[in-house]
Amino acid sequence: MAPRFVVVAGEASGDLLGADLIAGLKARFPNASFAGIGGARMHEAGMQIWQPMERLAVMGLVEVLKHLPSLLALRRAVFRRTLQEKPDVFIGIDAPDFNLGLEKKLKRAGIRTAHYVSPSIWAWRENRAERIGHSADRVLCLFPMEPPIYARHRVDARFVGHPLANAFALHPDKLAARRALSLADDALVLAVLPGSRLGEIARLGRDFLGAAILLRKEFPDLRIVAPMANASCRAAFEELMRGVGLAEPGTEPSVTLLDGRAHESMLAADAILLASGTAALEAMLAKRPMVVAYRIASMTYRIVKTLGMLKTQVYSLPNILAGRRVVPELMQDDCTPQSLAAAIAPMLRARVLAADTLNEFVRIHESLRGEAGHDAAAAIAELLGGEQKT
Repeated sequence: MAPRFVVVAGEASGDLLGADLIAGLKARFPNASFAGIGGARMHEAGMQIWQPMERLAVMGLVEVLKHLPSLLALRRAVFRRTLQEKPDVFIGIDAPDFNLGLEKKLKRAGIRTAHYVSPSIWAWRENRAERIGHSADRVLCLFPMEPPIYARHRVDARFVGHPLANAFALHPDKLAARRALSLADDALVLAVLPGSRLGEIARLGRDFLGAAILLRKEFPDLRIVAPMANASCRAAFEELMRGVGLAEPGTEPSVTLLDGRAHESMLAADAILLASGTAALEAMLAKRPMVVAYRIASMTYRIVKTLGMLKTQVYSLPNILAGRRVVPELMQDDCTPQSLAAAIAPMLRARVLAADTLNEFVRIHESLRGEAGHDAAAAIAELLGGEQKT
């Protein structure tokens, strides 16, 4: 009998991982069926979509509390439908606040479970690894330092490689990306990525645009490109642009909004201003100078600081993977137009990475390479057991 999988992903990066995983599983099990929560890429890969993944895209303690009733109702509905489907494996992709509780209930109900993308146990609380083991029969990790942490807590975890590491060349071609975006070879280009969630754009967008205004005063010929994750994010960012007077014809600095094309924008840039998250990893893989910024809801920030919940002194993935501060981070009250512009300006003057930073980025890039879709599919296939194990 062809295996059946239920998969739940909660944001754009999860949609990419999910589509890659589905392709890997289909290569092993051509008649396998897939259903659950995901995005356009997972649907195109052949998954039946129960609900759009945007319903899960909520961040921060305070934000989650506001949406908690609807999230809990959705989780109950997914639990009931998964029991009806009787899948061979349930796969939760990221979205730990939603998926881990769901996985725990399904595991208790006798359904095999896998969690794809480890929560940041190295940043928040390592003993959380043991609790994750109560939810997932197997954890699929994107970073090589994660399985040893799980092993200390007797949790089955596998490093499967990070798919983004294969999406970028070790030594990318800036000029090819510029030509794809119709940018002059010698243009001075800043890429601005204020986040893939509406909440991120609301908290960071105005400061990013303020920094752009300041930078254009120092660099009059600066070209600014801003790839937008989706139509909702574009509309929200355009509203902020109108608020600071940047959306009227002929106003300066001109900000070129793009629908998607984030990788090309990064590769084409001389420097990147971005929201902390997967985009920082992408900028590192693009081998571009960057400034990482972030701001969460003030109440969430006070709770995190008061309870000492954060166990790391750095926030962005390039710094975490390097084990030291290799890119500037401007968080919370430090995230202002003035500080952002001051951090970006030297990068625009230099237009290249320092040699030691470039070497570190290449080293990390090589350590992340693998065949994530293939290796994740192999790890999932093992959970099927019996004659289907490969």
